[in-house]
Amino acid sequence: MRIARFSLNDTPRYAFVQKDESDGKDYLVELDGHPLLGGKVAPTGKRYALDADGVRLLSPVLPSKVYGLAKNYEAHAQYMHEAGHSEISHAPEDMVIFTKPSTSVIGPDDPIVYPACSKDMNFEPELAVVMGRVAKNVPVEKAMDYVLGFTCVNDVTLRDLQGLDPTWTRAKGFDTSCPLGPWIVTRDDVNWKDAKISFTLNGEDVAMASGTTANLIHGIPEQIAAISSFSTLLPGDVIMTGTPNASGHLDPGDETIVHVEGVGSLRNVIVRA
Repeated sequence: MRIARFSLNDTPRYAFVQKDESDGKDYLVELDGHPLLGGKVAPTGKRYALDADGVRLLSPVLPSKVYGLAKNYEAHAQYMHEAGHSEISHAPEDMVIFTKPSTSVIGPDDPIVYPACSKDMNFEPELAVVMGRVAKNVPVEKAMDYVLGFTCVNDVTLRDLQGLDPTWTRAKGFDTSCPLGPWIVTRDDVNWKDAKISFTLNGEDVAMASGTTANLIHGIPEQIAAISSFSTLLPGDVIMTGTPNASGHLDPGDETIVHVEGVGSLRNVIVRA
């Protein structure tokens, strides 16, 4: 099942995304409530084409917080070392966890704003976990019970500032640095143990950025257990699981598309501040 958040003439709403077999197109089936609040939701009887006038997909959730894992793939850790961004040549044994504020979140087709304080913006395509229940001190073996589903994320990073700020506050947390979307695919409808991740820049596939969650060093249940041991995860909170391989430079005007197998594609364009 796909769950979307959209606006119709600037009014935010939720919907299921369903394919109409008669024409092969996706439609938004409007819901009468909020699917993350725990109550029952039902279709209102209204349906909209994704390309209908006044319809715009929004970030599928408004998380209270976003956590991310750095160097959670060996290939990315090696790339960072070879590119001169890291002194260590292999992925660290322990999880490296960082945060992005809620104000960093944007949705599909929203502009990523290149701040004037940086000269080296990088893309990082990833699979993102969306929590469906309050999670605190969750054991690994029960961690997936707390997951609503998955979406695409671009962990946009200011690489030059990352080397200057030990906490990565500016490098990872600037406004528009966390594009999410295009929707949430529910947990059992994604092969999260082996989801292929790829990236398109200005219409061309960036082979060096591709990978699969099968190569995660710290798996998704382990990430949830570790983060929930020190921070209460709320419904709608997001965990960025890591970028699988090399990242790369972005310039104003660039079109970025994150692809995650079983989830969809997330498009954004870079603009100057």
